[in-house]
Amino acid sequence: MTITQISRIGKLIAGLLELCRRQQASSVHFTFLPEPEWKALVSHGFLHRTDQQFHWENAGYPTFEAFLDALSARKRKTIKRERRDALSAGITVDRLTGTDLTEAVWDAFFEFYMETGSRKWGRPYLTRKFYSLIGQSMPDKIVLIMARRAGRYIAGAINFVGGDAVYGRHWGAIEHHPFLHFELCYYQAIEFAIEHKLKRVEAGAQGEHKLARGYLPVTTHSVHYIEDPGLRRAVADYLVRERAYVEAAGNELAALAPFRKDLAEQEQD
Repeated sequence: MTITQISRIGKLIAGLLELCRRQQASSVHFTFLPEPEWKALVSHGFLHRTDQQFHWENAGYPTFEAFLDALSARKRKTIKRERRDALSAGITVDRLTGTDLTEAVWDAFFEFYMETGSRKWGRPYLTRKFYSLIGQSMPDKIVLIMARRAGRYIAGAINFVGGDAVYGRHWGAIEHHPFLHFELCYYQAIEFAIEHKLKRVEAGAQGEHKLARGYLPVTTHSVHYIEDPGLRRAVADYLVRERAYVEAAGNELAALAPFRKDLAEQEQD
């Protein structure tokens, strides 16, 4: 980062904090920042928070089979079995994007979202109109992975494509079949990334079960300015302990990566 860039960032931050005070806002937040940006903000009094997501990284795999070859024999066998069993009830999978995203498709997906969201998350917050709007405004950036059985869609997962990555967001189902969630949310996303030569799939936070499917822990960074001095001190104290926990948990999970040990050793040599 050049001196000019640092000076500009400093002026932007000063203006933002002044706006915060004038508006009597309690706080200012930035999420998912690259290292130069979060460090610059921390140097101006923002508090640094880390969290964890699970990402699949494309090591230049030409096919999904090539990715499987990089895994330990036990993990490779497990994934093959899960993919086979997920479709064993006569289920087929469609990847829909662009003009494929019709209102009928969104009707089906919204039904999945409401059913699974109500059961798992408590209160779904997206509306049916939301899906129509994104389908109209960014259809080529959406990949909807839909499962079909007996002539109708029964489950689906929504992904967004941006830059060099696939971003998995949420899924839903009105029929429940073993391993179908893994197939739609994880394996199909990996296949899509490989076919389109994308660098990674970001599967979001939570779920150590993603680790066995080739998604490794990645630390994410956010920064937070809190106006009240007492609250800021309390939060800062907590974040010190939380950062230590996130780092320790990430190291522990990374040690359980499903990839072949001999390949890791070859990369280190």
